[in-house]
This record gives sequence, C-alpha cells and structure tokens, in this order.
Amino acid sequence: MARSCNVKPEAELCDLKARLVTFAVRVLRVARALPSAVEGKHIAGQIVRSGSSPVPNYAEAQDAESAADFVHKLKIVLKELRETEVWLRIIVESNLLKKA
Repeated sequence: MARSCNVKPEAELCDLKARLVTFAVRVLRVARALPSAVEGKHIAGQIVRSGSSPVPNYAEAQDAESAADFVHKLKIVLKELRETEVWLRIIVESNLLKKA
C-alpha cells in the first residue's frame, strides 16, 4: 500500500514506483527518437540503461534487508536519475532531437 502524500491529493501522483515507470517509458521514447549516427546510438544506450534502472532498483529497495540496505538502494536510484538528467541535458544542448 502506498503511503499518503501531502503534495497532491491524487494517489497515483504519490506512488513513486508508478512515476518511475512512467519516467522509464518516456526515456525509452526519447532514446528511440535519437538519430542513428554514432553519437545518437551511444547516448541512446546510456540513457536506456540509466533511465530504466531506477524503477527496478526502487522495487528492490522495498525488500531491503535493513535500513542501511534500503538507504543504499535508494542512493543507487538517485544516482541513476542524476545520470539520466545529464544525458538529457546533453541531448537538449546538442540539438540531437528535432523539434516536433
């Protein structure tokens, strides 16, 4: 059962796992839209790995063996999200995606 969230009344906005799944799907769409040139392929591979790993790592944290293990696993989630942010900034600043 998801914990209550004071930010928004809608329960789905408070469900971190669901939000991470949505994020991963959006990252996969970005990766699919990147050009097939060498830089696009490289960044696509990196962003698929870093952008899709937070949700399974978060799910794994739910079964942590200790509080320290839980914190460690959540730090991995945060690390992967930060890496994805960097790749997204590189995509934007290098204009690798055409505007719709």
